[in-house]
Amino acid sequence: MSAAIEEIIGEARRRSVTLPFARIWRSGLLAAGTWLLAAALTYGLPDVISWGATELFAAVMLAGAGIFLALSVTVHRLGSVGRTLVHYGPWFVVLGLWLAAWEVLTAKLGWLPKPFFSPPQGLLHVYVTDWERLLVCIAYTGRLWGLGFFSGILVGFAGGVALGWSKRFAYWGMPLLKLIGPVPASAWIPCTFFIFPTTFHASIFLVALASGIPVAILTAAGVSQVNRSFYDVARTLGADQRFLVLKVAVPAALPNVFVGLFMGLYYSFAVLVVAEMLGAKFGLGWYLQFNTAYSAYANVYAALIIMALICAGLVRLLFIVHDRLLGWQKGIL
Repeated sequence: MSAAIEEIIGEARRRSVTLPFARIWRSGLLAAGTWLLAAALTYGLPDVISWGATELFAAVMLAGAGIFLALSVTVHRLGSVGRTLVHYGPWFVVLGLWLAAWEVLTAKLGWLPKPFFSPPQGLLHVYVTDWERLLVCIAYTGRLWGLGFFSGILVGFAGGVALGWSKRFAYWGMPLLKLIGPVPASAWIPCTFFIFPTTFHASIFLVALASGIPVAILTAAGVSQVNRSFYDVARTLGADQRFLVLKVAVPAALPNVFVGLFMGLYYSFAVLVVAEMLGAKFGLGWYLQFNTAYSAYANVYAALIIMALICAGLVRLLFIVHDRLLGWQKGIL
């Protein structure tokens, strides 16, 4: 008995010694090292061409290294946020290495020359000096995209439900949808100039068309594939036509609807640049076109990063809505 007690005490002592080291986030330490390396290379090596914001970028990387160093010993206390950081730890390490390599190849060695390539501090310089115009462009793009995307998915969803539910409507509507669907939205630009009174309305139509077509097709497919036994059970319980559509067909088709929403979201951003070419005065698409014409590629890359982050954020938000509405699928599919 005493030997067993001594063994238990010894194991407890070993755990008490190794526990603090086991709780150190190794990826956080490595990320701190790679970000510190990027800061040292940015500040220590001379630039081939002056880009601006070099010291500021080095300070940002140094601050990031300090944050990761602090997180390496405290991340286990942050709950779900800490678990998310640990999950993406290798990405933070690779990001530091990527920034360091990007910095050396562009600003320090000039192997990727100006103006076609920009170092990280070149993008940071754009955000610092041109942030007011970028904010205005983001607001204009948000207005155009919001009006086009939401009007497109509403019309597409309603049309998809009608196509999947009514055989008569599908007889006339599905061939037209299959004819229009494969045609890129940008191909309708000549028609939009004639149909719509302003270029802004034409731009809204292009975004709505790009986002509404996949929603309509996949919604129609989802409604038409609903198990007929669901309708039989509902009719047995006294359900009318409206109940069958809103309470049986639409909920059962939601997985397909969300696939169409994800596709429509990506297509709407793909056509956004083209839509803002139609006489727009501001917007991220206009910003890209304007700076491309003047070979200001640092501004172009800065705007592309903003568009990518906005799109990624919207996709993440759509995933949250998807998980809330379709939580019943977990453990089934």
